[in-house]
Amino acid sequence: MGKVEKVERIVKKEKMEKLEKIEKKEKIEKTVLGLTAKVTLQGPSGKEEQVVGRIDTGATKSSLDISLAGKLGLSPSTKTRLIKSASGVKRRPMVLLKIKLNTHIIEEEFTLADRSHMTFPVLIGQNILKKGAFLIDPLRNVS
Repeated sequence: MGKVEKVERIVKKEKMEKLEKIEKKEKIEKTVLGLTAKVTLQGPSGKEEQVVGRIDTGATKSSLDISLAGKLGLSPSTKTRLIKSASGVKRRPMVLLKIKLNTHIIEEEFTLADRSHMTFPVLIGQNILKKGAFLIDPLRNVS
């Protein structure tokens, strides 16, 4: 066997391995969500609150209403994050929280904000959507 045939054989093998990896990734079951979803939030003491949250693929971090955080027994940590929004740039405190979204239970950081003037007390951002392998269907109702 010549050098050209060996190289062709190696390239063909590498292509097959790449295809197998892609097929495995596609087999990962993804959960489809609408633009809103029922979520259960769990505080550190185990207290739970079920609310409807807004799914926001444009938000890098998830956000929680400060009064809801109080109901769950959460207190802001000393850790803060700089958030850019339509109303400007603000530094917000962070909390660690468990969230149940469909069958997925995810522990993740949320920024705290006054969301009392908004329709949804919870905003689900990319940090949670990536962990749960979710797909978003804008035509789907509350799930």
